[in-house]
Amino acid sequence: MNGTVDGFRYGAVTPVAAYLMACLGGALGLRCIVRSLHDAQSGKAGWLALGAASIGCGIWTMHFIAMIGFHVEETRVRYDAATTVLSLVVAVAVVGVGVFIVGYRGTSGATLAVAGAVTGLGVAGMHYLGMAAMRLNGDVGYDPVGVALSVLIAIGAATAALWSAVTIRGFLTSLGASLVMGVAVSGMHYTGMAAVSVHVHDSTGGTWAGDSPTSLLLPMLLGPVVFLLLAGVVVMFDPLLVLGERPSAHRPPTPAANSASQPRPSWRSAAAPTRRR
Repeated sequence: MNGTVDGFRYGAVTPVAAYLMACLGGALGLRCIVRSLHDAQSGKAGWLALGAASIGCGIWTMHFIAMIGFHVEETRVRYDAATTVLSLVVAVAVVGVGVFIVGYRGTSGATLAVAGAVTGLGVAGMHYLGMAAMRLNGDVGYDPVGVALSVLIAIGAATAALWSAVTIRGFLTSLGASLVMGVAVSGMHYTGMAAVSVHVHDSTGGTWAGDSPTSLLLPMLLGPVVFLLLAGVVVMFDPLLVLGERPSAHRPPTPAANSASQPRPSWRSAAAPTRRR
């Protein structure tokens, strides 16, 4: 028996909240990557790692907030905790691979294509790994066309995000890029969900087990949300992260630099009296 699948059990609440989390993670990640461009060696890896973790947590949080609204009328939906945590690790790791590639290698055509493909495939893998964490009294099927389309959207979104991360400098332009990135990530998620079908088993019993969405997902989402808020505090208190400007762009020259740049008068010329003719 085919189950009645509903991805919007709570109306617009879960899609809007999921979109906002994707935008937040994208915005913080982009600003951290911009900040890494100001550190040639020492702090570059740290800023790239923070940016990758922000984007990865934003994407993962977006997915599972949206999944709170996923409902199959004929059966309860539960989640396996270990697989859910693994999907978070995959999200952060694959985004980190792409971020570090463009952070150290730039955005040439070949580099951006490889980084975007790796990151996009990883984001899609995170999505379907999170779907594999579902436990219900039935079998989950996928439409191959919808799956392929969702993977292409993920690769396109990842490529655009990585390009904008090392190309866009201004705060407002990064904010606009994060809004577009949120649309792409949400579009990838709901395109993949549109490909889902559930064949419910005739019997109401079964050996399937797991935690309910409210008992597992809500507490588990707390960690990434708190991380994103802390990353937001870092952004707010670092002017370079907000403005995206290089330190030397608006730094006034020091008095020592001014005196060093001007020729010093010779003591002979200063001591010699001026003779009148």
